[in-house]
Amino acid sequence: MILQAIIEKDEYGYFAYVPQLQGCVSQGDTYEEALSNIREAMELYLESLQKE
Repeated sequence: MILQAIIEKDEYGYFAYVPQLQGCVSQGDTYEEALSNIREAMELYLESLQKE
């Protein structure tokens, strides 16, 4: 499965979200941290769907 994460920069750092997974969002102080955090959030989100 291929999912696209959007990472945007603002005055507070980086904000990341996955349009295909409603409510799957994260953030980070750096681009790399935001990318790592959104990957983890995606894994947890998909794991929670499998349990249902």
